[in-house]
Amino acid sequence: MSSLPETAAPVLPEGMLYVDGVIRRAEHGRTYDNIGPWTGQSVGVAADASAADVEQAIAAARRAFDTTDWSTNHEKRFALVKKLYDLFEANKDRLVAIARHEVGAPLVAVNRAQVANCLNSWRDLMEVFPQVKWEKDFGVKATAFGTSQRTAHYEAIGVAAAITPWNFPLYVNAEKVVSALLAGCTVILKPAPDTPLAGAIFGELAAEAGFPEGVLNVITASDPAEAGEMLVTDPRVDLITFTGSTAIGKHIMRQGAETMKRQFLELGGKSVNIVLDDEPNFARVVASSILVFHAGQGCAVQSRLLVPRARYEEAKQILKAAYDGFADKWGHFDEPTCAMGPVVSKKQMERVKAYIDLGVEEGATLLSGGNLRPDKGTGWFIEPTCFVDVTNDMRIAQEEIFGPVLVVIPFEDDEDAIRIANDSVYGLSGGVWSGELQRGIDVAKQVRTGTIGINGGTPINGDLPFGGYKQSGIGRAWGVEGIEEYLETKVMAYPV
Repeated sequence: MSSLPETAAPVLPEGMLYVDGVIRRAEHGRTYDNIGPWTGQSVGVAADASAADVEQAIAAARRAFDTTDWSTNHEKRFALVKKLYDLFEANKDRLVAIARHEVGAPLVAVNRAQVANCLNSWRDLMEVFPQVKWEKDFGVKATAFGTSQRTAHYEAIGVAAAITPWNFPLYVNAEKVVSALLAGCTVILKPAPDTPLAGAIFGELAAEAGFPEGVLNVITASDPAEAGEMLVTDPRVDLITFTGSTAIGKHIMRQGAETMKRQFLELGGKSVNIVLDDEPNFARVVASSILVFHAGQGCAVQSRLLVPRARYEEAKQILKAAYDGFADKWGHFDEPTCAMGPVVSKKQMERVKAYIDLGVEEGATLLSGGNLRPDKGTGWFIEPTCFVDVTNDMRIAQEEIFGPVLVVIPFEDDEDAIRIANDSVYGLSGGVWSGELQRGIDVAKQVRTGTIGINGGTPINGDLPFGGYKQSGIGRAWGVEGIEEYLETKVMAYPV
């Protein structure tokens, strides 16, 4: 087993607030421990913002938007966002340390998703920025009220508050902060309490880049609700962008309704991976469906595997062998090929274990895993887990577990697979595999989901819009569409 990080002393620097252009501690010097998932011990401390700190951040962002040229000076904005990107590239080793110690990501997840995706997708946003249209000419039209020349003008909505999750924090923080800044908004970033430094580094490097006062503010806090509630209810905040659970997303919608706040929500998922009966690489595809990458902590993970009933027993044997073969390949801190480490917290570990116990109670068969693994270390380790003999009405098939738990469901034919796929309150991601491309495309078109790959295609990238149907959210992140989420439309007309 690879060595775990040293726990006798903090391994990450103190996370500071960034408010109105100043890097500082929280009011009264308050801090809280930054707990590392690998060890369950502190890996550092972070500023614990008070209500007064949040108030100052809101006031600063409001003032910066209302009294400076940030929203109208497109060239200035782009230059500073590019400078900030260059600083992130120069500090890549620090990003890796954050992803490993604070997020609990193993090296494969760090290199493929946590850091690389953050930087690559940030670069994609800068590349598509010239495609954003700031004006549109609707031409001259005669109406019963006269003849007018009409134009539309697209402008920043105002102050955007970004409330972000702990699973891929650098990536999601970049998505929200960069998109909003490029659109001309001023921003208040509130990262998840579990991953404060992944947010604090945005403030530190923004200060180094020379961002104007108040344009970007970063607030970290141990309380998961107080700062968020203030941002959601304050009338000076024009937009809330949130990534997290559907339950919290619904709460934000209710709270924001009082001020008619624009809301852009990327929520949960229970995505399917459909393997059709003509897939020529059936064994390889089924085996590769084991849910282990970053311990299944992703909103777009394909946690429901659908296989033909006629090949269900075959699929079980393939999966059993795949999980058995993975048994000693996870939970290694320094192993470059390790794709699965701990879950983020004790609370999350207990939540996942409760779902596993529920699956057994519901009558599903535990094909592999299902146990806590304290032998892996003092952190939050739970085995890769697979349930078979699952029906889609079971809670383990309907509810987002957000852990390394795969459920395997049989289907009769293409129509039945589509029915099962769509029998969900979610619709975020998915996959279809078929030996006949057009058949795979035809099935994919009928699955009610925001992104779906056919035969291993990659539908999630920084230049593509990402978001979900149904209770998986409102709006689209990334790409031109992701920047446009932060814009208002003003139509102007004058007589001719």
